[in-house]
Amino acid sequence: MGTINGKDFIERLNKLENEIWYDGAKIKGEISEHPAFKGILKEKASLYDLQNDPELKEEMTFQLSDKEEPIGLSYLQPKTIEDLKRRRKMIEHWARCTHGMMGRSPDYMNTAVMSFAASASLLKDKENCFPENIQSLYERAMKQDLSFTHTFITPQVNRSQGYLELSDQPISAKVIDRTEQGIIIKGARLLATQGGLTDEVLVITAPRLFLDPDEAFAFSIPSNTKGLKFICRESFVGGESAFNYPLSSRYEEMDSIVVFDNVLVPWDRVFYYDNVEAATDFMSKSSFHTFAYHQVVTRQIVKTEFLLGVAQLLVKTINVSEYQHIHEKLSEIIIGLETMKALVEKAENDAELDEWGFMRPSMISLQVACNIFPKIYPRFIEIVQLIGASGMVSLPTENSFNSEIRADLDQYLQAQSMNAEERVKVFRLAWDLTMSSFGTRQTQYERYFFGDPIRLSSSLYSTYLKDNHVNNISEFLNLNSKE
Repeated sequence: MGTINGKDFIERLNKLENEIWYDGAKIKGEISEHPAFKGILKEKASLYDLQNDPELKEEMTFQLSDKEEPIGLSYLQPKTIEDLKRRRKMIEHWARCTHGMMGRSPDYMNTAVMSFAASASLLKDKENCFPENIQSLYERAMKQDLSFTHTFITPQVNRSQGYLELSDQPISAKVIDRTEQGIIIKGARLLATQGGLTDEVLVITAPRLFLDPDEAFAFSIPSNTKGLKFICRESFVGGESAFNYPLSSRYEEMDSIVVFDNVLVPWDRVFYYDNVEAATDFMSKSSFHTFAYHQVVTRQIVKTEFLLGVAQLLVKTINVSEYQHIHEKLSEIIIGLETMKALVEKAENDAELDEWGFMRPSMISLQVACNIFPKIYPRFIEIVQLIGASGMVSLPTENSFNSEIRADLDQYLQAQSMNAEERVKVFRLAWDLTMSSFGTRQTQYERYFFGDPIRLSSSLYSTYLKDNHVNNISEFLNLNSKE
């Protein structure tokens, strides 16, 4: 079958009838029509349609030598630097359609599945490991153009390093039985973005100290598997009006808790289980982080371009471009944007083949980018707030412009270069980006996209090659020791 279109995606998702709980009630009926999910699913469907756009098909798809149908380019396992750049161009197309606001656009998880398959040999001949199941998932995902969410994180009961769960009933999802049919999972995992809104859920244990063997597993199962449910947080969709909520009405992705109530995971779906070494090594040694960083940083660049556009439009709207402090603020965004772009290009130019013949971009350059963005994004949000100032607060709604007070709004909310309605549209966009519940979730999301920023810094420090620099200084000072 190969690539699907938006209609196929929506119809398939509705047929799954995934168990999704929202505001204390189990959702019934077509999920694509629910107010909390309608906007994001419509936008996601448009991404699948883009794969079938005749003008972009060559840039959005590829073909395997033994297959006739086109396959989404996010599944391409790169063998050359040109392949990497081709993947980036595809990522940019999808990111620009959503202005970088959709953290779980299909290419993110497609990239994850692709990278796991590219590194599946890490599990070969290891106890309780089934690398062939990863390859099968990859092939099935390409053939059916599947959509995925994932969950890595355990519930935050106790985040101390030495915590061991001693509860009678599992809190963190665990293997509680092994049967002829497969493993039985009970417990919960956190933060499945778009949980319940995809064909499958990919479940992988994030490495940590004192990992319980019962938690050392990885698998992918359909989202409608018996006993699997998704518990949603409050929706940040302000309303369906694109005037009032230009971003949240379209890009509110939803985050969920994933609950496993004695869920059977068939053996042909299991990647590994009861193997702490495999759970630790696969995530750290596979190409997942390298390719995922490449996708994420590309999206974040597009998001920064959008943010720069919003900031500059605010400047023009209220005519403050003559002030040097405005130049300084906009230059901060420009510097951040160009730094991120340079790091991605360096990562591609410094790419090397891994032991299995796949071209990995430079991890160091991508690590630097992923350390930078969690720091600069909140600052860029602040810059938009500072430029907008009090204008970000008193914002009438779309209905106000369709009422008898329209004349007052036209008189008192006009800008030098645009009428009142256009001015309010600009400021409502800036507000939704930076101050609404949607906007503040976006800021928190980017802060912690790849985990604790301190741990990201520590990982960069630990892996960066520093010895040559130390040796140069030691030689300069004629020191005996170069350690």
